[in-house]
Amino acid sequence: MRRLLMLSALLTVFFYQSFSSSRLYAAETLTWTQCLKEASEKHPDLRSASEAVRQAEAQRGIDRGGLLPSLSISAGGSRTGNLSSDAGSGSSVSGDGSRDGSWSMIASASQLLFDGAKTRNTVESRTETLKATQHAADVISASTRYALRTAFVQLLTAQQQVSLAAEIAERRRQSLRLIGLLYKSGTENSGALSKSRADLAAAEFEVAQSRRGLEMAQAVLCTQLGRMSFSPVRVTSPFAATESTNGMPDFDLLSREHPSYLQLFSQKEASRHSLQAARSAFVPKVSLTSSVGNNSFGNLPPERVDWQVGVNVSVPIYQGGTGRATVALARASLNKLTADEQSGYFSLMRSLQQSWKGFRDAADNVAVQKQYLDAANERARIAEAQYSAGLVTFNDWTIIEDNLVTAKKSYLSARSTLLTTEASWVQAKGGTVESR
Repeated sequence: MRRLLMLSALLTVFFYQSFSSSRLYAAETLTWTQCLKEASEKHPDLRSASEAVRQAEAQRGIDRGGLLPSLSISAGGSRTGNLSSDAGSGSSVSGDGSRDGSWSMIASASQLLFDGAKTRNTVESRTETLKATQHAADVISASTRYALRTAFVQLLTAQQQVSLAAEIAERRRQSLRLIGLLYKSGTENSGALSKSRADLAAAEFEVAQSRRGLEMAQAVLCTQLGRMSFSPVRVTSPFAATESTNGMPDFDLLSREHPSYLQLFSQKEASRHSLQAARSAFVPKVSLTSSVGNNSFGNLPPERVDWQVGVNVSVPIYQGGTGRATVALARASLNKLTADEQSGYFSLMRSLQQSWKGFRDAADNVAVQKQYLDAANERARIAEAQYSAGLVTFNDWTIIEDNLVTAKKSYLSARSTLLTTEASWVQAKGGTVESR
């Protein structure tokens, strides 16, 4: 009789799990590649970083204009006259009929010849600032990828937890039915019945809890995708890491190629050029000017064309100490950014070491938890046959059942942790949304 009841319980678990899975698969399904593509197009942080790069490009273009010729054309004219009144008629009439006018048309140009490379250093500083902005955008992209991957893994885990909770609840429900029948037949006591009821109540709570967790994970993923509205979604992906844990990474190379380190390096180089530009404040400025045109009085078109070519030299004598203060400010900024670069390198080395350790530990733990799960499944299979034959007590059987439930949860948690630590390792290496 016990064997028949056990077989019925297992079949019910199988059909219930299949039904639950079919309900879950009704939602919109997304792959990891689809999530990356959608986030790259819609995520506000990525759009903001892209616009910051455009601003830096425009600013460099403004400063670069100082190296190119400046051209302008101006034209204008005026005319004068007078009016006189006829006292007898009261009407206004023209006086002597004379008219005077002046007209001007001038085209002018100027070209910087020498300023101690101040403008050129300013442009170079803007170029390095543009690089720093691009690297900053990569840092934002790496953070966005990590947040998106974490949300993706959370939803993937939540889907597994819903299925697992439903499976455990149905297993507990069938166990309660079995114990209830055995209690009525007098072969089990009331303590066993109470324990089975408590197990079922806990399992049903975990079902409700996992479904609420699933809804929350769906909402979080929608925000990371940049969606303005939330809808039921599900994700599909192998529940396994793709990054290799074999060999020892080159932490020094990874640190120096990380976007945040490259950002600090570019900022330092921009400050170096700014210092050179500040030192050029004491150097004379030489520029070439020319103009061609005519100032005409009364005649159009002009009868002659005038031209002029000249050289302007500006020598700074005294500026109230602002030049020296500007140089001191630029030098201090360079020293600060040099120290920040070194500090950033050390921080990246620590982060890489910690992320690598966490990733390796998580990978090893998955293997350990898999062995525990295999052992728990084997023990549960043997205990089930022994209990159905009356060879073990309820206490022994329920302990083994509880161990199986715990092993399943631990294995799911270990796999989820592996994917999360893998995402952390990819972020530590500087992996962006574009790098997949």
